[in-house]
Amino acid sequence: MTSPKQHSGYVAIIGRPNVGKSTLLNNILGMKLSITSRKPQTTRHQILGVKTTENIQAVYVDTPGIHQRRGTAINKYMNRAATSVLNDVDVILFVVQVKQWTEEDQAIVEKLASVECPVLLVLNKMDKLPSKKELLPLISELSAHYDFTEIVPVSAMNGMNVDALEKKVLALLPENNHFYAEDQVTDRSMRFLASEIIREKLIRELGQELPYTSTVDIDKYIEDPDIVRIHATIYVESTGQKAIIIGKKGARLKSIGTAARQDISKMVDSKVYINLWVKVREGWSNDERALRGLGYSE
Repeated sequence: MTSPKQHSGYVAIIGRPNVGKSTLLNNILGMKLSITSRKPQTTRHQILGVKTTENIQAVYVDTPGIHQRRGTAINKYMNRAATSVLNDVDVILFVVQVKQWTEEDQAIVEKLASVECPVLLVLNKMDKLPSKKELLPLISELSAHYDFTEIVPVSAMNGMNVDALEKKVLALLPENNHFYAEDQVTDRSMRFLASEIIREKLIRELGQELPYTSTVDIDKYIEDPDIVRIHATIYVESTGQKAIIIGKKGARLKSIGTAARQDISKMVDSKVYINLWVKVREGWSNDERALRGLGYSE
C-alpha cells in the first residue's frame, strides 16, 4: 500500500498594522509564537510557524504590518520584510478588519497586482459585526477590490471559523515534500523568541507611553541543566525614554522582567532567570548598520 502524497507550501499572512495577523497565526498553531498587543506594528520581523497534519505541511509566514509611514530605516525594513514574501509563497492570506477598509488596505491590493498565487481575503474581528445580515453585502462590496480566490470571515481572537479557513488553505497547497520535520514549529531560535517575549511585555506594561523607538537585544542566553539564564538589553533613543521604562525605583523594569520570565519559563519548560538593562543608543531606528547589529536583517 503506497503512502499518501505529501503536500507542502508557504502561506503569507499580510495586512496593515493591528488587524490581527499574529493572533491568527497563534490560533492556527494552537500556541503562542508571535507576540501580540494593541499597539500597531508590534510585529517587526517575519515569523515562520509550521503546522504539519499527517501528509500536509503548511508553513505560515507572519509579517509586519504594511504601512505608509515613511522615513526611518526601521519603517523601511518592516515594509520590505512584509512585501518581500508576496511572490515567493503558494497562498496569501490578506487580513483586514471587518467594516474598516482603509487607504492602507487599498495600497496593499495594488501590491497584489503582480501576484500569481491564490489570495484569500480574511475578514477578521467578525465578532465586532453588529448583525450577520451585514455580512453578504460586505463580502459583495469587498469583492470589487480584487479577484480574491475566496473571502473568509473569521474571529482570530476567539477562533470562530479559523478551522474552515485552514481547510481552504490546505486544499490550495501544492504537492511537495515537507520542508521541516514533523515536530518543528518554527525556524526561529529560543534566543530570538525570548527577545520578542520581553518586547511584548515592554509594550503591554507601558502602553501608549512606550517609545516606538525601543528594541530588545539578547546579550547572553545560557541553558544550564536546571535553569535558563537570560541577559538582555532594552535600547531606547533618549534618557527620558530610559527613565520611563525603568520606572520609580526600577518598579516597571522589574514588572516587565517578571512577566517575561513567566512566559519564557512556560515555553522552555524550565526555571528562568532574567537580567534586564536599559541603554540609550541615539538614532538606532534610523541607522541601517545599527539595525543589522540589533537583528533586523533580511
